[in-house]
Amino acid sequence: MGNEPFLFVVMGATGDLMAKKLLPALYRLFSKGHGRDAVILGVATRQIGDQGFRAFAEESLKRSGLRPERDWCSQRLYYYSLKGGFEGLSKKVKEIEARHSLPGNRIFYLALPPDAFPSTIEGLGETGLNRSKGWTRLVVEKPFGRDLASAIELNNLVGRYFHENQVYRIDHYLGKETVQNLLVFRFANAIFESLWHRDRVERVEITVAEREGVEKRAGYYDRAGALRDMVQNHLTQLLTLVAMEVPVTFEPDSIRYEKVKVLKAISSPSKEDVVFGQYVEGEMDGKRVRGYREEEGVRPDSETETYVALKLEIDNWRWQGVPFYLRTGKRLPRKLTRIIIVFRRSPVCIFRPFGGCEANPNILSITIQPDEGFDLYFDVKKVGQPVILDTQRLCFRYREAFGELPEAYETLLVDILKGDQTLFVHREEVEESWRIYDPLLKETIPVHPYRAGTWGPETNPFPKGESWTGL
Repeated sequence: MGNEPFLFVVMGATGDLMAKKLLPALYRLFSKGHGRDAVILGVATRQIGDQGFRAFAEESLKRSGLRPERDWCSQRLYYYSLKGGFEGLSKKVKEIEARHSLPGNRIFYLALPPDAFPSTIEGLGETGLNRSKGWTRLVVEKPFGRDLASAIELNNLVGRYFHENQVYRIDHYLGKETVQNLLVFRFANAIFESLWHRDRVERVEITVAEREGVEKRAGYYDRAGALRDMVQNHLTQLLTLVAMEVPVTFEPDSIRYEKVKVLKAISSPSKEDVVFGQYVEGEMDGKRVRGYREEEGVRPDSETETYVALKLEIDNWRWQGVPFYLRTGKRLPRKLTRIIIVFRRSPVCIFRPFGGCEANPNILSITIQPDEGFDLYFDVKKVGQPVILDTQRLCFRYREAFGELPEAYETLLVDILKGDQTLFVHREEVEESWRIYDPLLKETIPVHPYRAGTWGPETNPFPKGESWTGL
């Protein structure tokens, strides 16, 4: 992050996202010497004033294990209650900029429920807060729309007040070091890129497993479900990075162009290639875990899916015939985000006469979280006779090589201030992604129960084997 002064305005500043992610990320960056002249303005409907907001910030930072410098909250944090309207917000912004001699650089971060996006965007635009003598940037959290029609409508509203180069649709998965390194891994190492196609790859598996249930998000989640909440954005973004062609340059427009090409080549899956599940009562760590319908705020007859497994195919030259399996779910046995590339087996097993053994496929495992890194699985001969093959692995871990990794929000906040949109989602990506899944939202897909603490329903399109649970 540079040292250019700016005003960081958080809409929804008293919520969990601000307390657990944004405030800690902003303070860590400040502690590293970034944004020393930045000022933060929290905006919400509560009437707590500057002092109340500063107390909220201090407590949030302490819960995150941080001890803020004495003057950081008192000199850099302000608050405005939106009950005073957007005209009042405009006056507050100008007042703070004058007090701190800021040049008019502004970031508006919408840490809000999706239903509040339209009125907030319109309020910012109609009061002229979308333009200033410096630069102005709008950051929008996912989900961006509930379906294709609402995504297009929201994009059009954003476009009425903001240029696309001002808009940062944030997906925090793209801020993780392992995700960013995926492009370097592919395009800087010819040994892998030369194998990255239908002739050498049997299948690709992308998994985002969550241990927790819906927690305090039941009000939103019961109207959304796992397909909207996770598949349409996080998992599909990971897919585009795995499947994209080599960009002309390592620049935002070139990378986005290749990602959109991948999305355009994907047809909506048939309902036969999709499995929905919902967790029921089970056991985790020796303790009873209640089912989804027992969670506070969830309808007792809810058919909302907390688990999705599906198969996609990319109809292009590189990937024709290679299945991409996407799976995500809540109350699974462990927290895990991982991409698995399963390479094709050797066409002939020449070792069978020695002991009836067969070569296993080579597997590349890319772990996004936790314990970020790469593992390459390959066969070797066991010591002794007869010839018996044994699978071993080469292992790389980021923490061992580079130490503690920055949080994803730190990385993305730095890019927002720099004006680098590489890790953010373009409006065309949003709409093409919704195009893939929109037909499924109109289908009646049965929701299968699975016990909390298990890997989901028995019925699923995934191949059986160690590549999913055992690596």
